[in-house]
Amino acid sequence: MIEDFVKASLEQDVGRGDLYALVEPSVNSSAKIIAKSDGVLAGVEYANVLAKLENFQISWNVHDGENFVKGDVLANISGTSHVLLRIERTLLNMILHASSIATLTNKYVKIVEPYGTKLLDTRKTRPLLRVFEKYATRCGGAINHRMGLDDSLMIKDTHLKTIDDLKSYIKKARKKIPFTAKIEVEAETFEMAKEAFASGVDIVMCDNMTPEQVSEVVKYRDKNFSHVLLEASGNISLETIESYAKTGVDAISSGSLIHQANWIDLSMKMS
Repeated sequence: MIEDFVKASLEQDVGRGDLYALVEPSVNSSAKIIAKSDGVLAGVEYANVLAKLENFQISWNVHDGENFVKGDVLANISGTSHVLLRIERTLLNMILHASSIATLTNKYVKIVEPYGTKLLDTRKTRPLLRVFEKYATRCGGAINHRMGLDDSLMIKDTHLKTIDDLKSYIKKARKKIPFTAKIEVEAETFEMAKEAFASGVDIVMCDNMTPEQVSEVVKYRDKNFSHVLLEASGNISLETIESYAKTGVDAISSGSLIHQANWIDLSMKMS
């Protein structure tokens, strides 16, 4: 899967061939990837596949999930000039995209870690980039939520509009979905959360609730359904996430880890 992604990314950029290579002969060359801002590195797995496919060498001074600061040399590269110049943008784009997500994700992780709360990503990813972007959140310290609809059964507000009896639906679902698949129900109110608990779910998502409302659900869960996991989601930002972590939920999910990540600054310099 990674190899297919890397090949397609390179083909998009190279097209029918690098016109530079028609003019100048190829010579042995080297280059460095240099950080021009602080961040958390991600993209090493993909860059290594590119190196193997295009027959150049890359030696990492920083690895996936590790911090770097402006001025750090993240990697040293060697190969022919034609190859290094051809792969430059594809290599940087993969590292930049992944590292930018990892960098923002890590800021969230550092806030919730003291409370023992897990940080989850969501399915709010760019089309066809889900595996890549969720890999980036893992590098930043998050845990992946489901990759797709086939991972677990999440009953959202849109699904609930089609279900007359939640308890009966979940009982029927247990007979049809894989034994290892969990069932999660989205609840926007305390009363909806109580119904979800009573219906036999594995996870209740407190969606778009205030921290005060979530705290109320946590207390009810702890007293009556301690085996059920609780997730908070909706309107989660760097400014609000700590207030949700303090409630005692098991996990907090946020799409902003991916769709609010601003690109950091890296460059490749030939030497």
